[in-house]
Amino acid sequence: MKSNNILVINCGSSSIKFSLVDFEAGTHLLTGQAENLGAADGSLKWTGVSSGVKKPGKIGHEEAMREIVSVLRESGCSFVGIGHRVVHGGEHFSQSALVSPKTVEALRAHQHLAPLHNPVNLLGIEAAQAAFPEHPQAMVFDTAFHQSMPRRAYLYPIPYHLFSEHGVRRYGFHGTSHRFVTAKAAETLGRPLEDLALVSAHLGNGCSATAVLGGKSMDTTMGLTPLEGLVMGTRSGDVDPSLHKYLCDTLNLNLDEVSSILNKQSGLLGLSGISNDMRTLLEAEAKGDERAAIAVEVFCYRLAKAIAGLVVGLGRLDALIFTGGIGENSKPVRARTLALLPFLGLHLDEAANEDHGRGDRGIITRGDSPCAMVVATDEELLIARDTARVLAEKS
Repeated sequence: MKSNNILVINCGSSSIKFSLVDFEAGTHLLTGQAENLGAADGSLKWTGVSSGVKKPGKIGHEEAMREIVSVLRESGCSFVGIGHRVVHGGEHFSQSALVSPKTVEALRAHQHLAPLHNPVNLLGIEAAQAAFPEHPQAMVFDTAFHQSMPRRAYLYPIPYHLFSEHGVRRYGFHGTSHRFVTAKAAETLGRPLEDLALVSAHLGNGCSATAVLGGKSMDTTMGLTPLEGLVMGTRSGDVDPSLHKYLCDTLNLNLDEVSSILNKQSGLLGLSGISNDMRTLLEAEAKGDERAAIAVEVFCYRLAKAIAGLVVGLGRLDALIFTGGIGENSKPVRARTLALLPFLGLHLDEAANEDHGRGDRGIITRGDSPCAMVVATDEELLIARDTARVLAEKS
């Protein structure tokens, strides 16, 4: 029997997340993560058709990939191809692509656009090629979904040659999640995706919101990098561009140090001084912690403000989608955000929100349209299906 399984790889600087997905059934057969790569306490954990833990110690990405191979074989799992999550495809990639010398070279040319992400994504591709030389592989890009944005949305008001010669523009991220949940929302609502005007809010440690019209991205909150936009776990989101110079001059910092502050010490963590985890902050707020309350308040206000702005790119709103770890699970965040958006016709159904919308197609507001709804994302499934499509087109 021919396998419908795709191995999905999400490679980070010190970890490799993997999932074996049946792209037709939409099921995850085995998921796991190799962690602390390059450190003495490197480990591999997995659950599914089998489960276990290995602690091979100090290993690199290629060795970790071989360990993943071993786990798959011991579990009796087979697969027909490998799909890689790649953060930045620039303007070159408007859809997923087969891994080949030509596409890998094009990916290398875009490393400067995502210096923290693309090099390790490429490392994962090379490690998988060494470990699985007989398997075809595909790259699925976070940015590809947003290549449909009109120029009024993606251009920055800076000297035009910075765009034309250096590619400085809004690219957007979380494209796999936004694409998956908007298609799922249309299916759940029983309406053609081509007829819908949607705003998708992906809320986790990284957060972004996207306006989707007829299944195409019209605008999004993240920009040239994943730092722009909403308040996130440790990322600031939008700040005054002159903040970099101000902090350099005032605190005698260099640009790398300021960028580190905005990426790793800001957002919910920076405002609260406690945590980047929304659950921890809501618990602290309930106990009277003022800084935690400030962090949650700013997060919800900035989110509501962005949602309202994104509707401009749609002309109307049929549904607002909450997804990601916070979007799917935080009742207070959804309630507080919607409380700021009654002028869009969104009125919270408290009982439905309490139940995360499980009773009525994920809908947590009163009335059919516009509505707000909770939709669970599954980026690995979308990557698996895109990979299967790319491989089928190749054959």
